[in-house]
Amino acid sequence: MDLFGSNGNDHEDSLPPPPPVPPDVVPAKAEEELPPEPPKKTRVPIARRGLASKGQKLSLLTNHFKVNVNNTEGEFYQYSVALSYEDGRPVEGKGAGRKVIDKVKETYDSELNGKDFAYDGEKTLFTVGSLARNKLEFTVVLEDVTSNRNNGNCSPEGHGSPNEGDRKRVRRPYRAKTFKVEISFAAKIPMKAISNALRGQETENYQEAIRVLDIILRQHAAKQGCLLVRQSYFHNDPKNFADVGGGVLGCRGFHSSFRTTQSGLSLNIDVSTTMIITPGPVVDFLIANQNVRDPYSLDWAKAKRTLKNLRIRTSPSNQEFKITGLSELPCKEQTFTLKTRGGADGEDTTEVTVYDYFVKQRNIELRYSGDLPCINVGKPKRPTYFPLELCDLVSLQRYTKALSTLQRASLVEKSRQKPQERMRVLNDALKTSNYASEPMLRSCGIQINNSFTPVEGRVLQAPRLKFGNGEDFNPRNGRWNFNNKKIVQPTKIERWAVVNFSARCDVNGLIRDLIKCGGMKGIIIDQPFDVFEEQNSNRRAPPLVRVEKMFELIQSRLPGAPQFLLCLLPERKNSDLYGPWKKKNLADFGIVTQCIAPTRVNDQYLTNVLLKINAKLGGLNSLLGVEHSPSIPIVSKAPTLILGMDVSHGSPGQSDIPSIAAVVSSRQWPLISKYRACVRTQSPKVEMIDNLFKKVSDKDDEGIIRELLIDFYSSSGKRKPDNIIIFRDGVSESQFNQVLNKELDQIIQACKFLDENWDPKFLVMVAQKNHHTKFFQPGSPDNVPPGTVIDNKICHPRNYDFYMCAHAGMIGTTRPTHYHVLLDEIGFSPDDLQELVHSLSYVYQRSTTAISVVAPICYAHLAATQMGQFMKFEDKSETSSSHGGLTAAGAVPVPQLPKLQDSVCNSMFFC
Repeated sequence: MDLFGSNGNDHEDSLPPPPPVPPDVVPAKAEEELPPEPPKKTRVPIARRGLASKGQKLSLLTNHFKVNVNNTEGEFYQYSVALSYEDGRPVEGKGAGRKVIDKVKETYDSELNGKDFAYDGEKTLFTVGSLARNKLEFTVVLEDVTSNRNNGNCSPEGHGSPNEGDRKRVRRPYRAKTFKVEISFAAKIPMKAISNALRGQETENYQEAIRVLDIILRQHAAKQGCLLVRQSYFHNDPKNFADVGGGVLGCRGFHSSFRTTQSGLSLNIDVSTTMIITPGPVVDFLIANQNVRDPYSLDWAKAKRTLKNLRIRTSPSNQEFKITGLSELPCKEQTFTLKTRGGADGEDTTEVTVYDYFVKQRNIELRYSGDLPCINVGKPKRPTYFPLELCDLVSLQRYTKALSTLQRASLVEKSRQKPQERMRVLNDALKTSNYASEPMLRSCGIQINNSFTPVEGRVLQAPRLKFGNGEDFNPRNGRWNFNNKKIVQPTKIERWAVVNFSARCDVNGLIRDLIKCGGMKGIIIDQPFDVFEEQNSNRRAPPLVRVEKMFELIQSRLPGAPQFLLCLLPERKNSDLYGPWKKKNLADFGIVTQCIAPTRVNDQYLTNVLLKINAKLGGLNSLLGVEHSPSIPIVSKAPTLILGMDVSHGSPGQSDIPSIAAVVSSRQWPLISKYRACVRTQSPKVEMIDNLFKKVSDKDDEGIIRELLIDFYSSSGKRKPDNIIIFRDGVSESQFNQVLNKELDQIIQACKFLDENWDPKFLVMVAQKNHHTKFFQPGSPDNVPPGTVIDNKICHPRNYDFYMCAHAGMIGTTRPTHYHVLLDEIGFSPDDLQELVHSLSYVYQRSTTAISVVAPICYAHLAATQMGQFMKFEDKSETSSSHGGLTAAGAVPVPQLPKLQDSVCNSMFFC
């Protein structure tokens, strides 16, 4: 046998011959190798199965603008860009790239055949047609490399000349710099890919070709001095700024991107908002950010973290720097070495304080900086200090930390727009964008129509609801109420108590009103066993201690475990007690609990609280008529499990907080209004759920799905589901294949692990909320009516998708939910499927309105959020950033969530 594969070399001769076979041995036949398993077929999203027709027709407009592409024969050439300094070091930071490439284009126009570029600002550029050679090298010199953004304080070019003293101190970073630029050919992308995709034939190249067009839009905005955030652009215009508190502004701009639709290529333009740091004096920003009265009350350790990497302009020289830190000492004490002319070797050095240097040598008056730290803009080994009051933050710098509840409320209030106003703003945006002047779009032969695309919508009829006493009701405008109505399946509240964490309210009055309100709705509530008031001495204790002490008090006074605890909290939002309280009740004791912050208590408020309590204790507030009679197409005919799946991540700044995956499942088939949840942690920022199937031995699967399947079986009369309907939230189109192949595979494995011969049929749908398609009623100030569905014209040319506005948009402009059907083995007709999705927007037990996305997804969101609160108060060291990156053994261990007690794990505790 030749180990290296025989190719006529000498090895064959050097091997000894095989030994002879003894006469009494019968040679055993070598076992035939099993043929390799055929490679698994990759699932791809299914094609559309026709259009639905139910509902009342309605003419609408949408914020897609038709695009004509005249140059379909052309080709994009993609080139890799490598930028380095003179000494060969690669250019790391962002910001310089666009300036360098602009300079290359200006200096070497003839070598580049006068071609226009589409440059992504980093390592890739595109041209229409090829450059002269496959590899080009250029050298350019730039006077001053700061960001390209026009910050309004001066023209983007002239930075004002620094005086001599300043120039000496900032000599290093502000010298002219030489850059080497290497442009090398990487790929060819035919423009035909776009027209093929519009005919429903998607090729690899189509995504790439659209990406090139989107990069052209980004570059066009960069030339206008905008802040770019993915496909959104923000101009430096104070008209677009709204103060949301804490030194943060909401900045209004525009999203624009190309989409392939059934009626051709379209440009989708929408209003977009991002957070920016309030420009102006650094000290004003810090005072607002920390909410203190004066600079002497600032927490400087916090300030240092907040300011790092922000850009400032210093006066009087009007130069731009990036903040690297703060001085250790105040301005009057912080010294540096000043070089002066004179002395034997022509240079003297003296130690001087920053304060004295600016006041005495530069004659700059400093009013308040003397006792405050200086801003450092230098390198760790070579600091460069400026007094605080000479530093202004430049405009259009993103604020990426999570907003507080108050900031978020303020932002929502200030950024919402009624439909007509939004249409006007979008029309203006298209005009000011002036895409007709963009040479790259011209060379692609692209023309953009300037009117909204008309589409036909249909308004589905709201499903009938069932209440107590056999009463039926047809919701109007997506809403209903419980005035003079009874709950359809009320619970009885017997062993319960009230816990008051120092909330100021008339507790006895509250109990009296709650019992009375419950009686009117059909919920019988006994008198509570007791009211447990927090002792004054515990009020200032940490949240965990307060909860522990309260439970000690409850255990000492209650004869046994209560059925239910009503908890009064002092703060309306973000109470530190919420997480530890929920964890103690659900994970440690298995007690159902409802938290309230009783500020404005009226009948409506108490009704809403009772709806939540009833659902948590196993009751149902209202039912769909079709659920009661059971007559939902397909779902009522055969046991059907409905799953809602969602993953929630920490805010952008928190890279080390585990992501939380939640899956909720329907129970007690043929109902579709009752759910239970299973929640797990997973690695930070991972969108795919990795614990659906978790085989730990030949007999044991500790995954999410097994738990849910067993519950469905035991709650649905010992029936296994024939059909499994999956609603997945929060994944982008680029991840659809992973949902279909990774997640669905795990779910199938979990089913097979329970019963090898069981083959349920699947329907997989994705719901997206953060897209930029909006709908308008021409000539009407109102939003589209609840139940509006659109599946034509601006939907995908091949894939099966539709938009639905199930809810009544009361404020701002309705945001439709974009549903994508990735797989349907069950065989729903388009009408039945849209009807089912619409119905599932009416089974949300917490509210008396249709909601904008199917209830199982909302519940998954709630379950993830609530159990995520458990984590907040766990030992932070487990999730601290000291783990950053990978440990030697592989991924960072993710802290697990505590298991819920059996008495509550099947309940709607998240409701």
